Order: sequence, then structure tokens, then C-alpha cells
Amino acid sequence: MPRVKNIAFLASTTPEAQSARERLVARYGQAPVESAAIIVALGGDGFMLETLHGTMHVDAPVYGMNRGTVGFLMNTYRETGLTGRLAEAEEARINPLRMVATRQSGEIVEALAINEVSLLRAGPQASRLSISVDGRVRMEELVCDGALVCTPAGSTAYNYSAHGPILPIGSEVLALTAMAAFRPRRWRGALLPKVAKVRFDVLDPGKRPMMAEADGQSVRDVVSVEVASEPSVCHRLLFDPGHGLEERLLREQFT
Repeated sequence: MPRVKNIAFLASTTPEAQSARERLVARYGQAPVESAAIIVALGGDGFMLETLHGTMHVDAPVYGMNRGTVGFLMNTYRETGLTGRLAEAEEARINPLRMVATRQSGEIVEALAINEVSLLRAGPQASRLSISVDGRVRMEELVCDGALVCTPAGSTAYNYSAHGPILPIGSEVLALTAMAAFRPRRWRGALLPKVAKVRFDVLDPGKRPMMAEADGQSVRDVVSVEVASEPSVCHRLLFDPGHGLEERLLREQFT
């Protein structure tokens, strides 16, 4: 396959990532992000999410190399042979979630989330939520520390640590997972079709305040949060052959 040119290198603020960027730019050059054929992100998973959000307007896939900690969305870091790796890389396409959060003041905040949209208690007492799916109330009251809706790509992140299921890429489902559910006892959530529209209503926002987060973007004092897949936005990630998201999700379940 032809060797890839016009690479834009982006790096997190850590010294390790910045140093790697300097060496890679010296070796392969640096293209402007707007005209790049491929964007290479150097950092951890948090920086990968930041890069995907920040380059949505660019028609170029993103290839990550791990210069951070977890690196689930990243490839192994190696300086040599990069153009060949990029030419042979496998592409995964991901639709994010759209969050529409309404605050007690009436302000409406929208955000996109590649991993998950989560609601978390913002006070000392457990939260009380009502959950609706496609306009129908499915749970009148959930007493918990929080709840989240995640994509398959995000199912090994916060969702997994909250004992939610790992979702195969391409499964066309979303996971709704509770955090520390008190009532119903030990309720951990549900699997929903990708086209489902989920709504959380905070039942006692004055006494039991909640905040919402979409990939780290926080909204405090919410009274309701709507979550749905956003098919009009498609993120493109590149992985080394045999190490794509599908393989990583499978491997995660047997380790």
C-alpha cells in the first residue's frame, strides 16, 4: 500500500507526549490539521477523546499512540515505520451520544459524548431518578449514586468499572448502567437499542442535587437529562491490524 503523507501530530501537555511529538515531527514532518490525511494523537484515552471532539470538522481519521496511562483507544508507541502502520491500519467508526441537559435555572446545555453520558449525585445523599425510554416511563424511582448511558466504544471505561456489560463494536446497542443502586436493590441497568432515547428526571433536585457529564464536560444542578445516539456525527479511529476495537473488547473480557 502507498505510504501515508500529510500527517498532523497532536500531543497532550505531558512532557512524555510533547517530547514524542517533537521527535515524530522531526522524522515525518507536520501537516496543518485542516489539510491532514491522518491525525496522530499522542497521549492517553482522555487526550484521544479530546482530539476526536476537537477535530470533528476535519475529514481525517485519528490514529492514537499511547503516551499516557490506560491507552485502550491507543496503539503501541513506536517511532519507526509509522507511515507503513498508518497505511495498513484498520478503521473503526463510532457515533457519539448527544446529551441535552436542563438545569434548575431553565438553561439547556447540549454536548456530545464518545464514551458515556453520566449522572452523578452532587451532595451527601443518594439521588432519586425516574427513567424513561422512548417516552415511556420504565422505572419510576431509582435510588442510587448515579447512572450512565454508554456506547460500545465506551463500555470498557466508566461503565465497566460500575459493573456494566462490555458491548461488542457494531452491536447496535447502548448500555444503561446504575452506580451503587440502593432501590431497586443491586439493579445494574439494561441493554437498549442504539436508536433508543433515554430520559432521566431528577425527582428531588433541591434536596438531592445531581450533575451530568458528557466525556468530562460537567453540567451542575440538572433536573432532566436526555441521551440519544447521534448518527449525523461519525468519528473514525485507526488501529493496527489485529488490534482493533473489536479485538480489544473481546480480550478485555478474558483477562
